[in-house]
Amino acid sequence: MEKDKYIRFDWAVKRLLRNKANFDVLEGLLTVLLDRQIHIIDILESESNQQDYDDKFNRVDIKARDSENEIIIVEVQVTRELYFLERILYGVAKAITEHMALGDLYSEVKKVYSISILYFDIGKGNDYLYHGQNTFTGVHTGDHLQVTVKERDALVQRLPSEIFPEYFLIRVNEFDKVATTPLEEWLDYLKNDYIRPDTTTPGLKEAREKLVYYNMNPTERADYDRHVDAIMIQNDVLGTAKLEGKIEGRIEGRIEGRAEGKAEGKAEGLIEGEEKGVFKVARNMKKMGVPLDTIVLSTGLTEDEIERL
Repeated sequence: MEKDKYIRFDWAVKRLLRNKANFDVLEGLLTVLLDRQIHIIDILESESNQQDYDDKFNRVDIKARDSENEIIIVEVQVTRELYFLERILYGVAKAITEHMALGDLYSEVKKVYSISILYFDIGKGNDYLYHGQNTFTGVHTGDHLQVTVKERDALVQRLPSEIFPEYFLIRVNEFDKVATTPLEEWLDYLKNDYIRPDTTTPGLKEAREKLVYYNMNPTERADYDRHVDAIMIQNDVLGTAKLEGKIEGRIEGRIEGRAEGKAEGKAEGLIEGEEKGVFKVARNMKKMGVPLDTIVLSTGLTEDEIERL
């Protein structure tokens, strides 16, 4: 049915979900993920919220209020590029500093939740959801440090995890289950653009009404279709180059390993092969007329390196 075709989340989060009328979709995702009621006050405007085709940061900053009426900064990232760990760290630091006024006390620092929705393979791991946060653990005792602070004329014990950022990595492509929980239903939508007709999951029941593909006007649909096509082309080019790089790396690694009699020869050859694969990606994208900024974003190469290809 046409009504069952929904807009990809990475498109919606940059455009439709920034509209106050659609906050309930994002609130639903955050409520399910953080396991407490989240209410969004507004979307914070910053240089990270670019609308161009070649977005430097595919990210939405959200100022939110949790169920305890505390203000938090949430960062939703839809990442399709190299060096994403560095980007996550930079994004969190930027979110903290952007939202402190000059002269504010350190007590005004807001906790940041960094939520990265990843549509590509990031390495080894069997789960589709990973969570990390800062804790200080005793090297010899194994206990968690609690910091004593004076607050409102009282001494309060506070864990660093109450202040330091938390990171959520959602590995969309690793999800292959039949959705039975609210979180799994969200993963089913993120991966397959599918929402159950009878869903009661927070955010998804609203998405069934607000993220329908055929509700967009013809111009919006054309822009969206180009976006989806560009993603498919980029994934195909990157996937091919990655495979070619691995094959080339294995061959070179075996040769070097035999010649030197060292096991590290194979590893070094694999790395070198994958590096060559990245240059092949850039060369192919350049031939296809892909904008320079996009090639830089996709490969991690510099503009000078690409121009010399």
